[in-house]
Amino acid sequence: MHIAFLNPQGNFDPNDSYWTEHPDFGGQLVYVKEIAIAMAALGHQVDIITRKIVDPQWPEFAETLDSYPGVDGVRIVRIACGPEFFLPKEELWPLLGSQWVPNIIAFYQQEGSMPNAVTTHYGDGGLAGALFAQQTGIPYTFTGHSLGAQKMDKLHAAPDNLETLDRRYHFARRIFAERVSMNYASRVITSTQQERLEQYGHPAYHGAIDPADETRFAVTPPGVNRVVFSPDANETDKIVAARINVVLKRDIEPARHDLPIALASSRLDAKKNHIGLVRAFAESQELQTKANLAIAMRGLDDPLRRYASLSKEERTLMDEIVAIIKQHALWGKVTSFPLNSQAELAAAYRVLAGRRSVFALTALYEPFGLAPLEAMSCGLPAVVTQNGGPSESMLEDGREFGVLVDPSDPANIARGLLRAVESPESWQKLHQAGIERVVSKYTWERTAEGYLNVIEAIVKENRRDGGLTIPPYFTDPAPFANQISSEDLANVYF
Repeated sequence: MHIAFLNPQGNFDPNDSYWTEHPDFGGQLVYVKEIAIAMAALGHQVDIITRKIVDPQWPEFAETLDSYPGVDGVRIVRIACGPEFFLPKEELWPLLGSQWVPNIIAFYQQEGSMPNAVTTHYGDGGLAGALFAQQTGIPYTFTGHSLGAQKMDKLHAAPDNLETLDRRYHFARRIFAERVSMNYASRVITSTQQERLEQYGHPAYHGAIDPADETRFAVTPPGVNRVVFSPDANETDKIVAARINVVLKRDIEPARHDLPIALASSRLDAKKNHIGLVRAFAESQELQTKANLAIAMRGLDDPLRRYASLSKEERTLMDEIVAIIKQHALWGKVTSFPLNSQAELAAAYRVLAGRRSVFALTALYEPFGLAPLEAMSCGLPAVVTQNGGPSESMLEDGREFGVLVDPSDPANIARGLLRAVESPESWQKLHQAGIERVVSKYTWERTAEGYLNVIEAIVKENRRDGGLTIPPYFTDPAPFANQISSEDLANVYF
């Protein structure tokens, strides 16, 4: 089959430029690239459709056609949309229907053939998919990745602050684009059942899609890059092992150097609940006799002692962590060190697996939870929050693949960590189960197969017409024509 991915925001190029430097170049680009390559490896022709930029500050995105070295079957196709210079994703919405989608159709007409199906990502890609389907009859899937209503919830949207939030984040156009995206999609793809029921069940999407209608959804979880997150050691392991040995000598009492390590390596954010993990360690003498605690952070050599360069919110969290360490006399039992790339992260997981250690993610809520699966892929057992996607990835039909814990209960977190480190037999069982779980269900090859099963089904079906009217704002090229207002947003959100 010939499959097109619609991704107007960010961009794609052989070197993955700006992926860690710019807010428009987020995780969904990694997701799209990995699935596209995996689909091509299964014998399909894939086009990643993105926006053409002719701008000396963004030289990577000027050519119409591009590709990944050594990868057959994947094209990067850049289509003009609006001015030639780079535009933030928020400024693309009114241009998608008036320029980008017509230009995509013209590109394929000039080539002489259309794709068999389209898969779309994020609200802007989904909106483009709906407009493309209207004009061509070609069906599409929609993967939201993150939905605007959940971000509004986190920002405590209320009638008295809605207009201010909308001016800053453009929620009105985003919510209405998402409603159109899911309404016209032949299938909505989610990572978990919980995502389907909770995120798409938000009142902001009532009337656009019914989360109880299983025929409109498919659960296809993302995968682990097993080239990077492999249990097989490489040269980076020696570098990371030396770094860990140095910080153990610096921070840990000599008699404790050979103990396993409970590692937290997520970004420093209140939602990730580092505080709960540190409290669990502080309040469990049994856990302290069995393991040390480590916090890894990008770019800081000694995060627990030298963190002045962090943001105000991050410094506040670190102040609280250090206060707990001091209060419970944990110096000599805790350490911290930098892991500055995915390669170093994977190496650390392998090195720590050699010490029968454990990965800890005690987030208050984790929508999917790819990080613990990456650790498990390297052979490091995972102790993970029970709230969110991990409840599905770590447990199925009564079989455990990791340890689920209640992030609000430090004692429960401590018991979960102890289960992993209390004996070689317990650790080995979780080690083996984790690797098997990733290989059987959570690789990009499995994700691609899931997408292809859905795409094959929707190609055979008659295209499902959406019931919503697409707001003229998304199709009228006049500036600010039929602008979607914060009042419109209030009518669907509240």
